[in-house]
Amino acid sequence: MTTREPLRFRRIVVIGGGCYGSWYTQQLARAARNGALIAEDVVVVDRNPICRVASLLPAGEYDGLPVRLVRDSWQHYLASWLDAGHDALRNDALVPSPLMPHLCLDWLIDRARARWPDRTVQVTPLSQSTGMPWERAAPDGRHYVSFATWICPVNCIEPVRCPATRGERDWSMPPALESYVTLTNRVPREETIARTAPELRGPVIFRCVHRTYGVGMVDAAAIAQADAHIAEWGSQGSVSVLVGTVSHCHGALGVLAVS
Repeated sequence: MTTREPLRFRRIVVIGGGCYGSWYTQQLARAARNGALIAEDVVVVDRNPICRVASLLPAGEYDGLPVRLVRDSWQHYLASWLDAGHDALRNDALVPSPLMPHLCLDWLIDRARARWPDRTVQVTPLSQSTGMPWERAAPDGRHYVSFATWICPVNCIEPVRCPATRGERDWSMPPALESYVTLTNRVPREETIARTAPELRGPVIFRCVHRTYGVGMVDAAAIAQADAHIAEWGSQGSVSVLVGTVSHCHGALGVLAVS
């Protein structure tokens, strides 16, 4: 019988200590107790001092895992963590919440504004539809997309065979967004329309991958690396970058524009 090596992390950051965050942390603890996960530090971030994780910690619910609760806003904690840079974050991961804001995009915006205080940094709406089966544009310029037109269970790990359709899952958000960027940049040239905005860069993708016991994670180093790409592109002039935090089936998008 083949024994799989445990996943190893320096730090895992769980967004929120309520319903979702407590369940994810519980699953991580189960993975650790069963030898599937080794983590030096597991941080649950929540401003609420009496969130569900706070009540479960002293009860021993997360025994076997070094869990600590940090009382802070998500944006402030992520800034203090992610500002360490790519190399320091190489073995770190983010566990997002299904209902959280597009925190990775917000962090990139803050970094860009600090880097270029005399330039305009903003989120602009997508120039055209993504063509996804479900999509919604929010008033703040962000865009939400999904291949699912049904309600998915929160603990779905997006297997090859979709539990809703009972057929093969022949879709994936990252390559779909790569195609979207290619088509967006191609259409104006084909129609000989004067370009009023820079070519769309990216996509910069933060991919949530289900790693163990149903818990999806985003590699923290990829978030820091995205900031380095935007710094390079922006140093050359105005830039627009499609940024997405996505899984196979769902995504939160935004175009980060620096002029």
